[in-house]
Amino acid sequence: MLEKFDLSKKMSKSEYKELIEPARIKLSKLQRQAKEAGISIIILFEGWDASGKGTLINDLILPLDPRGFQVHTIHDPTEEEMMRPFLWQFWIKLPAKSRISIFDRSWYKRTLEDYVEGLLTINELHSTYRDINFFERQLTDDAYVIIKFFIHIDKKEQKKRFKKLEKNKSTNWRVTKKDWKHHKQYAHFLSASEEMIEATGTANAPWYIVEGHNQRFATNKVITKVTQILENNFMEIKKRKMEKEKEQVRIPSSVINNMDQSKLNKINLHQEINDQNYIKSLKEHKKKLRQAEYQIYKRRIPVIILFEGWDAAGKGGNIKRLVSNLDPRGYEVVPVSAPNEIEKSYHFLWRFWKEIPKAGHIVIFDRSWYGRVLVERVEKLCQESEWKRAYREINEMEKQFINFGGVLLKFWLQIDKEEQLLRFKAREENPDKKWKITPEDWRNREKWDQYKSAIDEMFFKTSTHYAPWTIVESNNKKYARIKVLRETYQAIKKRLETNEVVKLEKEKQ
Repeated sequence: MLEKFDLSKKMSKSEYKELIEPARIKLSKLQRQAKEAGISIIILFEGWDASGKGTLINDLILPLDPRGFQVHTIHDPTEEEMMRPFLWQFWIKLPAKSRISIFDRSWYKRTLEDYVEGLLTINELHSTYRDINFFERQLTDDAYVIIKFFIHIDKKEQKKRFKKLEKNKSTNWRVTKKDWKHHKQYAHFLSASEEMIEATGTANAPWYIVEGHNQRFATNKVITKVTQILENNFMEIKKRKMEKEKEQVRIPSSVINNMDQSKLNKINLHQEINDQNYIKSLKEHKKKLRQAEYQIYKRRIPVIILFEGWDAAGKGGNIKRLVSNLDPRGYEVVPVSAPNEIEKSYHFLWRFWKEIPKAGHIVIFDRSWYGRVLVERVEKLCQESEWKRAYREINEMEKQFINFGGVLLKFWLQIDKEEQLLRFKAREENPDKKWKITPEDWRNREKWDQYKSAIDEMFFKTSTHYAPWTIVESNNKKYARIKVLRETYQAIKKRLETNEVVKLEKEKQ
């Protein structure tokens, strides 16, 4: 496919001067309009070594306000980046609303260099394509504009440019043994590039091939294409934003909320444990978890434990017992509240991707990304289209974490309405706990049925085989704490045993 492009295309100086200045003025204007509309823009450059990506990026940013963009140059992943799912390093580099991120190489490095170098299996490559397509769709659904350029030159031109760079004392450092090795692998990279473009060139984030032999032609094509895409997207995104503002969030009746199908209606909340067994089990499981923490650190397994549940269901008490015997250097507790103004300027998952634990560590979320389909849905803090697509986006994120080798535990702490009322009143009457009860808690209680409907749909759509929900019967606090400790230990133990089986199989091979 790439070999069919006419790389002999040129542009004269006079034609270039005539076209480029109006295009730059238009691009500058579009940047201001995007800022006013709160639109995020991602422009990425992939292509051959020495194809001129750096020069094209420089030409592109000349007319832009430097306060509104950031250029990211992607090299081999650092040790910190390798200890998390590979898209983590790109989530944390996303532009906020009204800003532009420009990538010199990007998440596609993995599908090209890593694959050709044999660092990825064919199954891992296809999994990477899928994850990338999920990632880009999530962003474009959230009104990001993604523009992807592949700068194409042939093998003869690449060799010519390498030689020219080597002859200049100021630039010879730019040509490495690795570059020449890749040059010899040109045919392999060509095949990998074509497969990448075919697998990830989607309607929401298509690829644009830029003939890179002539710099003036390439620069003009890039700037013209960026302005054209922004103009085409601008009115559509503004229209979409206006529709969102008018959209009324409603809680639809759904078959999954029928009395016979509600998981919450089937829970036996009258679970008991006597004090003697509680103390014994608490001590036993704390000791086991301490040992498990050492093992996951040794074997570099990341763990996420998240807690959701009714107000006063006991999330804080469960977390306190869970971490009481752990090494504090190996875990972090992340309390989640309503997103602040900075967090609102990104995709809703951005603030959670930032907190993904590195391999060997534990992150505990006191509430989580499920706020989008619970509180934000019921309280009308987001649009219906946003929380409806969040189920899919959450499943995709969790799948990527599991595929990375992580352990994910999702606990729902369930109490009945009568028990919640008792706990609310007890807090109000206790001077040391009165701060824990707020008018918002009482308001939420009045919407119990609406929340229950949202919870049932959440279970139905996000309790997957790879990341199921565990419902914890929490009317009895002591029973709930032991169940959380037991389930956490069992999940980590199972993951450690799976690791051992995989290790033995590799040794046999």
